[in-house]
Amino acid sequence: MLSLVFSEYPTFLVFLSVFVAIVITMLLMPPWIKFLKSSHIGQQVRDDGPETHLVKQGTPTMGGLMMLIAVVATLLIVGYLTTETFALIAAVLLTGALGLFDDASKVVHERSLGLTPKGKLIGQFAIATVFCLVAVNLLGIEPTVSIPFLYTFDLGILTTVVPIGDGIAIPWLYLIFVNILLVGLCNAVNLTDGLDGLAAGTVMISMVVMAAIAFRTDLLEPAILSAALAGTCIGFLWFNAYPADIFMGDTGSLALGMGLGCLAVVTKSEFIVIIVGGLFVAEALSVMIQVAHYKRTKKRVFLMAPLHHHFEKKGWSETKVVIRFWIISGVFAAVGFSLYFANSVVTAGM
Repeated sequence: MLSLVFSEYPTFLVFLSVFVAIVITMLLMPPWIKFLKSSHIGQQVRDDGPETHLVKQGTPTMGGLMMLIAVVATLLIVGYLTTETFALIAAVLLTGALGLFDDASKVVHERSLGLTPKGKLIGQFAIATVFCLVAVNLLGIEPTVSIPFLYTFDLGILTTVVPIGDGIAIPWLYLIFVNILLVGLCNAVNLTDGLDGLAAGTVMISMVVMAAIAFRTDLLEPAILSAALAGTCIGFLWFNAYPADIFMGDTGSLALGMGLGCLAVVTKSEFIVIIVGGLFVAEALSVMIQVAHYKRTKKRVFLMAPLHHHFEKKGWSETKVVIRFWIISGVFAAVGFSLYFANSVVTAGM
């Protein structure tokens, strides 16, 4: 546990976490890809997707499993498990397990759809609910949501205390908000994972900002976890860049989305993460708008949803879409962190 050796250098530990996660991911991925290829375990591509994606049929998937192993290994090497880190990594791993089951069912049945949407949502809501209750009752997270410079909403006004042990507080409004946030980010990142390198690159950008926010909040272990998640995305990009040798699958995308949301809860940046992850929000909204408008008018707003497919249909190359979406994600992340930082400075000066 290098955190004991370098405890006086917290900034170094955060950067070291990125480096260690990159190295472990890049070491684990080649043999995993070789195993998947030899076992004929590959991605099932949807028939109704872009025609250019049909060549991706059979590309190894479930790279997210090695990413999660790399993150856990990084935490054991660089950091140490606090209650906050344990709660965070448990939520990430449970969501990853849900995604792994989904990915495995796709491979076994050789179809592009794994678990039913209802089944995945039930699992995600269960994980989000438990995490929220743990955050409030064990981590001391206040059931509030702050909009910088404007207002702080107290979502704990409707709270039920269940007489178990010292009492379990259930802040109903905050619980509902956290469920929407975490499940929303899970599925938003999952929807974004449709082009080579898109999800890994954009999540990496968001995780770097979340690491900075956690560090600014004096939460070193969550900062190390966020840095490890960013690092594993960088390492994975080496193999996931166009043309991809492997996909992260739901194992990775759902887990990364859950991790992003849970870090926002722990660092009390629930509103800020919506800005930092603005690209994911846009991708999810494009699907919602497309479905709602088509059901009502039988016409499409976008050539294809999610949003990245719309630009593919307009003639943009896959790499052009990915790089420009990285840039947009970087802008969202910069705006989000700037807003967070400015608000924290103003608040500290009051």
